[in-house]
Amino acid sequence: MVMIANLQYGWTLFVNPINAKHGWGPAAIQVAFSIFIATETWLVPIEGWFVDRYGPRVVVAVGGVLVALAWTINSNATSLTMLYIGSLIAGVGAGAVYGTCVGNALKWFPDRRGLTAGLTAAGFGAGAAATVIPIREVIATYGYEAAFLWFGLGQGLVVLILSQFLRAPDPSTLPPAPAKLRMSKKDYAPFEVLSTPTFYLLYIMFVMVSASGLMATAQIAPIAKDFKLADQEVTIVFITATTLSAALVIDNILNGLARPFFGWVSDHIGRENTMAIVFVLGAGAYWGLGTLGNTPVAFIIGAGLVFFTWGEIFSLFPSTCTDTYGSKYATTNAGMLYTAKGTSAWVVPLASLLKAYTGSWHSVFVVATVMNLAVAALALFVLKPMRRAQMAKE
Repeated sequence: MVMIANLQYGWTLFVNPINAKHGWGPAAIQVAFSIFIATETWLVPIEGWFVDRYGPRVVVAVGGVLVALAWTINSNATSLTMLYIGSLIAGVGAGAVYGTCVGNALKWFPDRRGLTAGLTAAGFGAGAAATVIPIREVIATYGYEAAFLWFGLGQGLVVLILSQFLRAPDPSTLPPAPAKLRMSKKDYAPFEVLSTPTFYLLYIMFVMVSASGLMATAQIAPIAKDFKLADQEVTIVFITATTLSAALVIDNILNGLARPFFGWVSDHIGRENTMAIVFVLGAGAYWGLGTLGNTPVAFIIGAGLVFFTWGEIFSLFPSTCTDTYGSKYATTNAGMLYTAKGTSAWVVPLASLLKAYTGSWHSVFVVATVMNLAVAALALFVLKPMRRAQMAKE
């Protein structure tokens, strides 16, 4: 999971250098990011089907090969078409790794489902933290092409090696699910899941929160540049770095920490209650970054809070899905819900267009704030009674 993190969270470092060399425009380049997210998510149910039947090892191994191939293509891309093809392959590889790892974790630990989904997803959220500055230095010294090639080959090789150590659990040896959480006693097959209204509510909520979070993920470097903060130096705990570098490192760490932390919280106070709390905090974070983030320290704090209050969707939604529909088909069912991330990815280029139309990022942050508040209300007042009613029918 750490090895595929840069495919999403390191992407923002490549946007401006690619545009500087080829002049394709940020909106056109960000379409590659949307393609990556789409293929990373929309194919996960198919990959999950293979995992549920044949185990995790071979699926993740194939993912490692594709990860290396994708960034090798990106390093040689001389047209938008090549860049899009590289992003498509990267998405397939990352989805094979991500969907398998999270789905396998959901099966292994039914008694700590929120925490274990969060810990596994944390690798993807915080995995880029250690390599953000090295990638930026390689881009500055050798060019973005070298960064794509070297890191792509290294990341893919590590995934390929580690895939050989994965295995699925024996259901007869697993601990029982805790009585304090609302969990289904029935294992729903994928087509049964698609026949329930609860799934579609979860899907809509996922899209709304993910769209705002992906906007921040993909646009944080352009936002910092437009705020005229990207290259300003700032000192944090005796370490001096540019505002953008410091923000990216802290953002990735907080994004990773949010996943196990709020997953753990949801194991104790319930999924919907946790969603309501964290999405209200997220709304405040977007508003604060858009209105107060005009100094290096304020920008770093605001961006950090944004990342801390959206990364948890990758523990809360998979665990809620598995609680609701059982663990037998957890990889496939959670994968179907995860496609919501792919749907939300197409909002990312629209954020650039909205900013260009209005002349500032303020309107983008307002939209993100409203969506987070709406999802918080849906979690508490619609999802919670809907899940209760569905399980009562069982």
